[in-house]
Amino acid sequence: MKPVVALVGRPNVGKSTLFNRLTQTRDAIVADFAGLTRDRHYGNGRLGKHEFIVIDTGGFEPDAGSGIYKEMAKQTRQAVAEADVVIFVVDAREGLSAQDHDIANELRRLGKPCVLAANKAEGMHDGTKLVDFYELGFGDVHGVSAAHGQGMRDLVELALAPLNLADPDDEEGEDDVNKPIKLAVAGRPNVGKSTLINTWLGEERLVAFDMPGTTRDAISVPFERNGQRFELIDTAGLRRKGRVFEAIEKFSVVKTLQAIESANVVLLLLDATQGVTDQDAHIAGYILESGRAVVIAINKWDAVDSYQREQIQRQIETRLPFLKFASLHFISAIKRQGLGPVWQAIAQAHKSATRKMSTPVLTRLLLEAVQFQAPQRGGMFRPKLRYAHQGGMNPPVIIIHGNSLEHVTDAYKRFLEGRFRKEFDLVGTPLRIQFKSSQNPFVDKDN
Repeated sequence: MKPVVALVGRPNVGKSTLFNRLTQTRDAIVADFAGLTRDRHYGNGRLGKHEFIVIDTGGFEPDAGSGIYKEMAKQTRQAVAEADVVIFVVDAREGLSAQDHDIANELRRLGKPCVLAANKAEGMHDGTKLVDFYELGFGDVHGVSAAHGQGMRDLVELALAPLNLADPDDEEGEDDVNKPIKLAVAGRPNVGKSTLINTWLGEERLVAFDMPGTTRDAISVPFERNGQRFELIDTAGLRRKGRVFEAIEKFSVVKTLQAIESANVVLLLLDATQGVTDQDAHIAGYILESGRAVVIAINKWDAVDSYQREQIQRQIETRLPFLKFASLHFISAIKRQGLGPVWQAIAQAHKSATRKMSTPVLTRLLLEAVQFQAPQRGGMFRPKLRYAHQGGMNPPVIIIHGNSLEHVTDAYKRFLEGRFRKEFDLVGTPLRIQFKSSQNPFVDKDN
């Protein structure tokens, strides 16, 4: 098994920058703001042949009594409990603080092996400014610079040294067929995305708090159900562009859109108590443009009466007509109601998005559709549809070849889409149809 390394420290000491450096990614949001990270964030790092898991945590305040900081402290303690070794990150520029002492006492109480890393130590060649950190009682202080990559290898070697890692030469690589399905949960702020993922996992894996904007990063969590591996991605709630004021929230929007782009299936979560808003339609439109398979779930269904339920169903028909191919489910994340059918719909949507369609079957369906209803004439010519083949998956792409296809109307395109969907049972995924007209080889020739 891969060893687990947790990054712990007070706010704004550079834990997320160090996380990105160790994982060689830009998965964690980094900005000059304190308290940017709130949930546990996992990533994969490598030192030579040895791989390890890195956990980025929020700013640790052990004595936080209530509110969001108490939830963040709970997440950090859980990360320490999961870790094999802790890297305690302090700020070499600002020096030792009372909060560093509090964190040190808490880490000693938790009893995990700990390495002390003084970040932002670039240019401190003599190390005199690091002497104060010996008061924390964790032995040698290792000056590093996550932003510039200084001291990273020595730090990781020191952290992994007590674990006696085995040689990974005999380990088998991951089969592409068995790669996990990436499932992103998207929606407006405070619709219950983190609560839903916590319910699936059976633990308080993510900070779920009654305050819009609690989740700021796109948090990835591994999960397995009935032998199928998933990668659950909790995203930050998307608000209207005109209401995004904080720079932090602008970063969160970017990470959410990136998470949707990288997902295989997106669960669009709506709030039954708020109805279907214009912002819900905007998010749904972005999911459709990205080509992701989608499942719609309306959360907090137990909190509305029969009249509100009828109104919501009408709103879905009027505001989300472009997602008619997506299955609709009514759930309650807190009470665990209606979650089984959602998983079935997610599996079906992924299966539809990655379905292989043979050229002979596509061509036969195309010719049968033309025989049943020919396309309208455009100008002097009627479009001639000759054959079709698959041009891609996730989303499925069907390419149709013929003559004068630029005159095919949108209505006829929808007619063809319906026939293809029915034949291949495509539910929960957009289907893209592209037309390629043959060129007359003699058009530019002289008589």
